[in-house]
Amino acid sequence: MDAVVFDLDGVLVDSEQTWDEVRRSVVAEHGGAWTAEATRAQQGMSTPEWARYLVEELGARLTPERIAEVVVERMVQAYADGPPVLPGATETVRAVGARYPVAIASSSPPVLIKAFLDATGLGELVRVAVSSEQVAAGKPAPDVYLEAARQLGVVARECAAVEDTTNGLRAAMNAGMTVYAAPNPHFPPDPEVLAKATAVLDGIGDLPAALGLPSGLQ
Repeated sequence: MDAVVFDLDGVLVDSEQTWDEVRRSVVAEHGGAWTAEATRAQQGMSTPEWARYLVEELGARLTPERIAEVVVERMVQAYADGPPVLPGATETVRAVGARYPVAIASSSPPVLIKAFLDATGLGELVRVAVSSEQVAAGKPAPDVYLEAARQLGVVARECAAVEDTTNGLRAAMNAGMTVYAAPNPHFPPDPEVLAKATAVLDGIGDLPAALGLPSGLQ
């Protein structure tokens, strides 16, 4: 294995519920209606993709560009006191980064990825951070993972990826990566997709051992 690529939301930051709550409130405020499938449908979408979904599928009466601005502004406000970093996430990235090059491949916009890196002090260790805003298509397309591997200078199939949701797992698998699942307890992934992961972790802190790293790095 040549590198490890982490998802952000739900893997390193406990933010999936916050994204859901913010989008729901913005859609309601602007005349749209949430649907039963909306939450899972948007997981992994890039900012332009979910913004169009909120307008075209849920009926919010804003332009996609404006609704993206409103949602991201509220997420930035929610991060004002620091992003909700999951227990063990920072330590895990440091442990893995002591052995492998590491990257982030996230559906979050760059401003929120930067907020995480600044809050945790991981900016120097995480050599590459790619937002799906910066590629052609969001998850489950493999684009963000392929771009992370490209920027690291490694072959995607020689990378491990860590993901939590159905679309994220599919994206990493579509990129040909070895996939470690850290299932999101709030939005459990599809069991059929989860079964294709190399390993299923009880929590992000289990990753070093799953990668066979010496106990001293944990």
